Amino acid sequence: MASIQSIQKWDDSADLVIAGYGLAGACAAIEARDRDPGMDILIIEKMPERYAGGNSRASGQSLLISKNANALIEYQKAMSRPNPIPDDMLEQWADRMVNLEPWIQARAHEAGAEYLHGTGFTDRAAVLEFPEFGAAEAVAHTATILPLPSGVWLAFKANVDKRNIRTSFETKLIDLIQDPDTLEVFGVVVEKNGQRLNIKAKRSTVMCTGGFENNLDMQRNYFGLSKAFPLGTPGNTGDGIKILQKAGADMWHLRNQGQSGGIWPGFTFPGHTTVFLRQLFFQTFSWIDIAGDGRRFVNETAELQLTHYKEKVRGEWIDTPHHRVGTMHMIFDDITRANNNLVTSVMTWNTAVENYEWSDDNTKEMAKGWIVSANTIEELATKLGRDPSVVIDTVNRYNASCERGIDEEFDRNPGTLQPIQHGPFHAIEIVPAIVCTGGGARRNIDSEVLDHDGKPIPRLYEAGELGSMFSNLYQNGSYLTEAMISGRAAGAGAVSLVPWDK
Repeated sequence: MASIQSIQKWDDSADLVIAGYGLAGACAAIEARDRDPGMDILIIEKMPERYAGGNSRASGQSLLISKNANALIEYQKAMSRPNPIPDDMLEQWADRMVNLEPWIQARAHEAGAEYLHGTGFTDRAAVLEFPEFGAAEAVAHTATILPLPSGVWLAFKANVDKRNIRTSFETKLIDLIQDPDTLEVFGVVVEKNGQRLNIKAKRSTVMCTGGFENNLDMQRNYFGLSKAFPLGTPGNTGDGIKILQKAGADMWHLRNQGQSGGIWPGFTFPGHTTVFLRQLFFQTFSWIDIAGDGRRFVNETAELQLTHYKEKVRGEWIDTPHHRVGTMHMIFDDITRANNNLVTSVMTWNTAVENYEWSDDNTKEMAKGWIVSANTIEELATKLGRDPSVVIDTVNRYNASCERGIDEEFDRNPGTLQPIQHGPFHAIEIVPAIVCTGGGARRNIDSEVLDHDGKPIPRLYEAGELGSMFSNLYQNGSYLTEAMISGRAAGAGAVSLVPWDK
């Protein structure tokens, strides 16, 4: 930490300083301004303005809506069984959840945007990830704000813009300014244009800096992933976690039973700092995935996105094995190549923010060398550096299953058992892709950061995925609504405080 005694001068000041301009930061600012119209609020964001929004901008924009607090409590308890959420926090969260929808609708209306029941890109009215735990009773429906992609983020950004809240981009949070004895937070140290600046936070500081999915060293040491790639913002490099550790915060959910958001199949290429998400809705199915040993390792066409890439193994829901089977490739024939855009376009950073338009028939990406092609499976395997006999045998075994109409190995839906037989044949490498990480400082339902004794650190709040309450399985739409609830709580808490410099 930076000691308050070491500060010679203040370069700027605000009543409330919010670090990180994603959905949580936006909601903290909106709530604080609406409760106190005269409050001076400053949002600092390390990314350039064109990249503001964090993971909320690149996500699928799904919002969990519940109308039954008791059912929601029991559902979340069941999903969090390996690492329970405190009962008092869970109960208050559920109460706020069932009352959240009118506020979201008001924000959409204020932005002139359409609030929609459903996901916006499928016909499902609700995504029920774990029915066995009570999803049908807990989830009233899924909702979103149009347009897609990024509709929820765009609506809340418009709300912030209407409130004339100060923002400072390309401003990286370096440290918190604290009393070394009481840990009370008085401001922040930032870096902007190569200069270190001290910003006074008269009432409070809110940490909304996201997770560590784009920090491979932290992925290896905190979660045990040897290789992982982010689907969201490249700005989530764990800065907030390191700062909160220095600040004396207790930490939680850095290493859960699984990645709450799951480990998905992605594609990575030079010149792109984040990864593409593989298509979720294929039109043809003459393709398989192979692991480092050249064999299949998963039911490829199961709708794993409906459980955030968790599969039930011996009674437990765990991450699918995309992070622990070695180098992976998707093998497909020319029918699948010609009839399927290989990537999902309604979410992820590359398509939603960088606006990369993947070609519908994949020819543009073939020309870039991103897709390997050959006239035979043997030639394809050789180009991939694999044992041709193993890959040929794997494809032949799969094709035999297609002929029988039964996938004895992984129980693929018979309707998706289409043989790989129409050349030329193609392959693309698959990498383990991370939606987000939820670890960070332990907090209470009012978003106060807690120290190692479970006491709030004065004038310090945290919201969003950084320090999320979710500890194991994840119900679709929970992260964005949690960002709203935790952001609003932090904004309300800031308003209640008397400026320390008085």
